[in-house]
Amino acid sequence: MLRLYEKYLEAVDNFLVKCFESQKPLIKCKPGCSICCEAGEYPFSRLEMEYLMEGFLALKIPEQRYVKDNIRNLLLEKASFNGRFMHKCPFLSSNRQCLLYERRGIVCRVHGLAYFEDVDGEKLVKLPECSRLGLNYSEVFDGNDVLLTKFNQFDVKAPIQHSLNLNFFQKELLKGVYGLEFGEIRPLLDWFINTKA
Repeated sequence: MLRLYEKYLEAVDNFLVKCFESQKPLIKCKPGCSICCEAGEYPFSRLEMEYLMEGFLALKIPEQRYVKDNIRNLLLEKASFNGRFMHKCPFLSSNRQCLLYERRGIVCRVHGLAYFEDVDGEKLVKLPECSRLGLNYSEVFDGNDVLLTKFNQFDVKAPIQHSLNLNFFQKELLKGVYGLEFGEIRPLLDWFINTKA
C-alpha cells in the first residue's frame, strides 16, 4: 500500500509543481524558511502517518530521539492547554529543515499556495500565514483583503482554483486512479496520544 501511495504522491507533486509554477512571481518559499512549520495542527490521514513513520524508523538514532523529545514535550504542553493547540512541527530540525521532507504530508506540500476555499457557499481566498509577514502573496494582500485585481500585475491569473485541502487530494484529484484508503484524519500530535513517544 505504501509503494502505491508513493506513486500517488508523485502525481500529487507533479500537480503541485504546476500550481507553484503558475504562482511563481508571488512565491518566496526557499530552503531554510520554516514559517509554515512553526505554528499549525498539521492534519494527517492514517495513510500519511504510516508513510511518515516508515521514514521516521529510517532516521539516525539521535534524530529519532530529537523527534521523540519534541513530541513528548508538545504532548505535555497540549495536555495543559485550552483551545486550539498550534505548535511547531516535531519533525522540524534545530536548523529549520524538515527531517522527513520527502515523506511530508499533503498539508505540508501545499503550504505556501493561495487557493479558493468554499466557505458556506462563498468562494474565499485562503492565503498562507506568511503573507502577513511580507512573504508569499504579500504584493496582493493589504493586511485585510486579497486584491484579486493585482494578480495580473504579476502575470498570475488568480489564486489556484481548487480548494487544496485534504478532501480535494483524497477524493477529487486522481479520483479512483489509485484506489487508496486514506483512513481517519487527525491533527499530527493526536496520532501520538497514548503511545510511547
